[in-house]
Amino acid sequence: MTEFWLISAPGEKTCQQTWDTMMMVTTRNNNLSSNSKFNIPDLKVGTLDILVGLSDELAKLDSFVESVVKKVAQYMADVLEDSRDKVQENLLANGVDLVTYITRFQWDMAKYPIKQSLKNISEIISKQVSQIDNDLKARASAYNNLKGNLQNLERKNAGSLLTRSLADIVKKEDFVLESEYLVTMLVVVPKASYADWQKTYETLAEMVVPRSTNLLFEDQESGLFSVTLFRKAIDDFRHKAREFKFTVRDFQYNEVEMKADKEEMTRLSTDKKKQFGPLVRWLKVNFSEAFIAWVHIKALRVFVESVLRYGLPVNFQAMLLQPNKKNMKKLREVLYDLYKHLDSSAATIIDAPMDIPGLNLSQQEYYPYVYYKIDCNLLDFK
Repeated sequence: MTEFWLISAPGEKTCQQTWDTMMMVTTRNNNLSSNSKFNIPDLKVGTLDILVGLSDELAKLDSFVESVVKKVAQYMADVLEDSRDKVQENLLANGVDLVTYITRFQWDMAKYPIKQSLKNISEIISKQVSQIDNDLKARASAYNNLKGNLQNLERKNAGSLLTRSLADIVKKEDFVLESEYLVTMLVVVPKASYADWQKTYETLAEMVVPRSTNLLFEDQESGLFSVTLFRKAIDDFRHKAREFKFTVRDFQYNEVEMKADKEEMTRLSTDKKKQFGPLVRWLKVNFSEAFIAWVHIKALRVFVESVLRYGLPVNFQAMLLQPNKKNMKKLREVLYDLYKHLDSSAATIIDAPMDIPGLNLSQQEYYPYVYYKIDCNLLDFK
């Protein structure tokens, strides 16, 4: 279970008492959740007007940053392709797994200086994550184009003999080349019709060279045969072959083109391998940056909502709960009973959305305590 509830409640006589009370009702009497203190530093409060406006802005920024975190994680899974099982070990924050990072959260003073105003800190995060989002789009586009071109070439060299490229199957000696009158055709014959082919190919047109057919390649359904005939008989031969369900492939032996195709495939394959390592490293670094930014946004939201709800001076305890999956409903009831005195209007709307001006609660559940969910299930495997 990687869902966390980030909540806050006002300090009783001390914030430690608030913590102790919550621990007693959720862990000591029963096993409802695993809890840890969530340390938020002394941030600059500013004016009430700024806090109300910031509450709305932070909600939007939270959604945006979460979407970028998920995009980077999902693209990591896409890039790792067959090694998708290794995705989780690459999704780290500050070098540790996400659960460890969240449960031991410490504000990053260097990245987000607390002497700055709350608005400035949110703008720093917004710029940082917008840059990651833009860089991801550019890098993903370049890598996807390369990967797509390589896949197109690989598709040409795979699949049925009716459609696949024949360049890596045939050899120069399979063809009559540079003849004014003769040409070598390539024909796909179903395996069940091999005997019919051998009996009829010389009679499909008037000018077929006797005993000129050779089986060059087989797949599960068909074989590729060569046959030599006069150029003037090509149309008749093609038409008659169709009646027998023999498929004449449009193919001209061109050594220069075939060499260029092989070189292009080698180049694309080499380029993909060269880009893979740096791209995965970039994704790891920037997933960590985006995830850290996201958790700091949650911390800002808890701070702002706690001040708006509980007033000044700043006196609240932020707490991180990891609910026991089987007891989530019970945990919600216990927290409600513990904190219902904070807001009597929440008594009848435990699970209903509510719109309170300035508190930006219309898009989420409303409870008598400050509450935000952090969900570490970031991948949507199909």
